[in-house]
Amino acid sequence: MPSHTLRSTLAACVATVIGVPTADVPLGDGDLRAWLAGRGLGLVPIGDAAGFEWAGPWIALRSAADGSGPMAAVMFGVPSGVIWDPAGTTDEVSGGFLVAPLDVSVWAPPSAREPGRGVVEALVLAPDAEAPVHRVDEAVAVSGKGLEGDRYADARGTFASGRPGSALTLIEADVLDELGPIDHRRNVVVRGTDLNALVGRDFTLGEVRCRGSRLCEPCLHLDKLNDGGVLRPLVHRGGLRADILEGGTVHVGDVLLPL
Repeated sequence: MPSHTLRSTLAACVATVIGVPTADVPLGDGDLRAWLAGRGLGLVPIGDAAGFEWAGPWIALRSAADGSGPMAAVMFGVPSGVIWDPAGTTDEVSGGFLVAPLDVSVWAPPSAREPGRGVVEALVLAPDAEAPVHRVDEAVAVSGKGLEGDRYADARGTFASGRPGSALTLIEADVLDELGPIDHRRNVVVRGTDLNALVGRDFTLGEVRCRGSRLCEPCLHLDKLNDGGVLRPLVHRGGLRADILEGGTVHVGDVLLPL
């Protein structure tokens, strides 16, 4: 008798997505949907799951490696990669689900917290998409564009430049301490600030004024550049995407000050 079933892996994946123990999630389809509804959530089928990308967790139905049938796995990022695969599956995607609020207008946003004052520990630039990064002691921040000499300021990055949050990326030094040497490809390494708490808030890096746009979540592309193993550890810890509101020069050692 197989140790995993489609229902058991789906329950495990739902538990992972919403952050509860797997044992709390019912296995039956009707029971699962009622249980989610009691938490203001629903399970939405994805039409073209094989081509689906989402800057957050979603559940893919993939062929089990042992041939026992479809099993569920948690995917994450744009492009998406696997962050939790309880049964061991292949890359063949036959369907998928998104866990979503039943009514977004009444879904409670995360509670605000104080980001804290930080210090710029490193500045990192790359001239082109996938080009090796190099550290600098200072960089010129250009309003609405990015750091001079970096691929996104010159519209040569892997992803589109010019959109909100595309000018500057930051990551916490404590996260890098935990993971060891990785090619994180973020522009600014900061110690002492909770970067997730800066989403929607203005802050300064020395004389440069910025605004936090959204989390800089990891993706399959970044995972491949590091030969795997960084996608799951960086979920919700991959840093911050920010806009540059007022340009200037930022230096290693400058203070990050929330406003």
